[in-house]
Amino acid sequence: MISTWASVIAMLLAFVNGARNEDNIQPCAKVQTSSLVVPLGSPVTATCAIRDGCPLVIGQNIHIEWRLGDHFLPSSPVANESSRVSEVVIPNFNHTRVFLTCCVQSSAVQVVGGVEIRAGYPPEAPQKLSCQTNLTTPNTLTCTWDPGRQATHLHTKYTLHTKIWDSNENHTYKVLPGVHRYTIPRSGFVLFSEMEIYVKAVNELGEATSVPLILEPISAAKFDPPTILKAQVVPKRYGCLKLSWSLSQHQAWMRDYRLNLEVRLKTAESSKWSEQPIPLSQVRPTRPVEQCRLLHGTHYLIQIRVRYQQSPWSEWSSSQSGVTLESAPTGRLDSWMKVSGDKQRNIHLFWKPSKQFRANGQNVSYIVSVQKLPGEKGKVCSTMGNYCTFQLHRGAKKVYLSAVNAAGKSSPTEVQIYLTKGRTVISNVTVTPHDDRSLLVQWRSLLSSSLTGFVVEWRPLLKTDLSLVQFEITDRNQTRLVITGSFEPYKPYGISVYPRFKDGIGLPQTVNAYSRQKAPSMVPKLRIKKTWQSHIELSWDEIPLDQRNGIIQNYKVFYWNEKALINAVNVEPEERRLVLKDLNTGSLYEAFMMVSTFGGSLNGSTIHFEIEPFDAVAVVMIVTVSGVGLSLLIIFTVMTCFSNHKRMKRRFWPVVPDPANSSVKRWTSDSTQDACLASDSEEPNPIYLSHLSFLDLPVKLSKEHDDTWLSSAEDTSDLGESICGSPFIPGYSGSNSDSVPYATVMFSGPCNSPAPNVPHVYVRSESTQPLLETEESFSPKCYRNMATERMPREQCFFGSCHDFAPEEAADPDILWDDFPFLRALAMNDTQND
Repeated sequence: MISTWASVIAMLLAFVNGARNEDNIQPCAKVQTSSLVVPLGSPVTATCAIRDGCPLVIGQNIHIEWRLGDHFLPSSPVANESSRVSEVVIPNFNHTRVFLTCCVQSSAVQVVGGVEIRAGYPPEAPQKLSCQTNLTTPNTLTCTWDPGRQATHLHTKYTLHTKIWDSNENHTYKVLPGVHRYTIPRSGFVLFSEMEIYVKAVNELGEATSVPLILEPISAAKFDPPTILKAQVVPKRYGCLKLSWSLSQHQAWMRDYRLNLEVRLKTAESSKWSEQPIPLSQVRPTRPVEQCRLLHGTHYLIQIRVRYQQSPWSEWSSSQSGVTLESAPTGRLDSWMKVSGDKQRNIHLFWKPSKQFRANGQNVSYIVSVQKLPGEKGKVCSTMGNYCTFQLHRGAKKVYLSAVNAAGKSSPTEVQIYLTKGRTVISNVTVTPHDDRSLLVQWRSLLSSSLTGFVVEWRPLLKTDLSLVQFEITDRNQTRLVITGSFEPYKPYGISVYPRFKDGIGLPQTVNAYSRQKAPSMVPKLRIKKTWQSHIELSWDEIPLDQRNGIIQNYKVFYWNEKALINAVNVEPEERRLVLKDLNTGSLYEAFMMVSTFGGSLNGSTIHFEIEPFDAVAVVMIVTVSGVGLSLLIIFTVMTCFSNHKRMKRRFWPVVPDPANSSVKRWTSDSTQDACLASDSEEPNPIYLSHLSFLDLPVKLSKEHDDTWLSSAEDTSDLGESICGSPFIPGYSGSNSDSVPYATVMFSGPCNSPAPNVPHVYVRSESTQPLLETEESFSPKCYRNMATERMPREQCFFGSCHDFAPEEAADPDILWDDFPFLRALAMNDTQND
């Protein structure tokens, strides 16, 4: 742009220089070219002749130079001419518009003449000429065309030409520059008369004309969208709908003309229209049209569009709904069953329509029965969903699945009941995103003759509704499957692959998958579990499933001290703890955790911890004290086990006698003299019986009283609880002791009164509490009162006396040696006397 203006200014100076000394304004030089407008890239020749009277060259030797824009061009003088004529040849003119100037060089360079040269291309013939009639008010005919891919770089004019054949009328319409369409008014065409239309393009290098278009304006009309008035059921015709329709108000005058129609449909549950519209030819708006071969009992949404002969199609009409007649469901259902339990089988049965299944109705329910024939007796489940849970006894081998609507019931689909087998042939299950709405599942399988196929099951892990479980059945040779559905991004799905055998279902392989992943929503907080020496153990909780947003790849813990030396440790996704080793004692550390998925990473909060210095002296002291205490405990234990001190041994291992299965003499290894107390103040030996009780009785016991004592079946252990206490256990009180009395001694008088001549009575306690673990059940023998030579029968309180026979009197010393306990009692009586 700057060079162009510079050339213009130079040209003006040349004219001024030429007119400075003459009355007639003439330039100093005249520049001539072969053409001022040339094809782009063609050669250009120019000559410059300097006028003799030009004041710039009078009396001076000059040199002529050429300039194209800002660039100097080499030149040569014309043969047989003076030095005031020069010629220049440009072999390839590649500028669309530029000034060519002629200059002379004397004391300075002066511009003496010049011309502007433009270059471009001739116009192309307009392409893709098309016209469309608008039938709204006012009616118009709009034509459009393509000027071509190549720009001409020159001003090009377009004109639209029409010729009506019936009236021989010709019209030419000028088009605005840069516009490649034109709208013909209603006066310029006849709707039902053919006409010829073409476009001409003209510029300085030539002209071109498009291929003529011959059309009938009505055939080029695009109708407004029609209207479906209603969609009705055709009586007694399954799968048919009758459509009543009309044109818009602007085209209502064409209701008696035959038009072409297209119909498209979709079910109410579908999001896509039918791929191929259904064509209907030569129909009139005044007559309804029928659309058949539709699914029975199905709710449809319908749209139509219209055109006249080969005119452009109108836009689709608004949707109208209609329902076809219902009939009984047809086809089979694909099913998938999972069985658990032994005697009572728990069954989860899932199903979905097969490609051949037709519901043929609106409200379809499903019935699971153990009987093939319909009936209420064998029904185990009835639902409108896609699954059922029920229990059956162990002997059930199959169930029957049927679909039911208002018109009838489908043929039952037989479903075999297969138990889960404890074997699997599947490995290496992988799931990768296929696109935003599908996943690619791949697996490997071992060869097995009994393998019949596979079942791929998937469900959202954050929802427990069994109706969301979906499945797909494949054959035995297939090891990959693309599953589609409403997969939400960043939500986990559990995908399982089950092998199907001839006699059952094998164990599955299950993986979690995401259709799209991103960084987790949270990072668990690091906790300090314990520290020791130069180690510290960190722990954290598991990230909740709904906040993972992907499959956790690893945990990475970063930590550093004051020296800013950063360390990083990777932890497996299954771990929840980490031990950091070889830390510097006395240093303050910082740490944080980073959690990563395939979709990104997130950093957690920073924690601070310090490793305390290790105190060796304190540890030595603790070890020393612990060793001394343990040694003392061992010494005490050994001394206790091997000590001969009776009192100590009895404190830890008391001897519990069995009075009913032994004599008093065998209760101790000491002599009977040890059983006698030397004095009242001497401490009794704890080896002897629990205690003796003294009970005061009236002076004379009657036979009735004796019988009462002898025949009572109640517990007589309380007889040992005397008001006088035991002479062997100081401070004894029967009601406050947990000991079991061995015997009760009954006196005929108060225990503090002088002893009468009536012999004492000894009563054996009837307590059922054993004194030894090995005590056996028996009836104790009758004990005698050694104070008398003969024992009356009524004084036998310790056992049965039926076999007792009086013996000759024995030496009292020998008898007392055999019964040291009674001897002690006798000694106590003597002391009381």
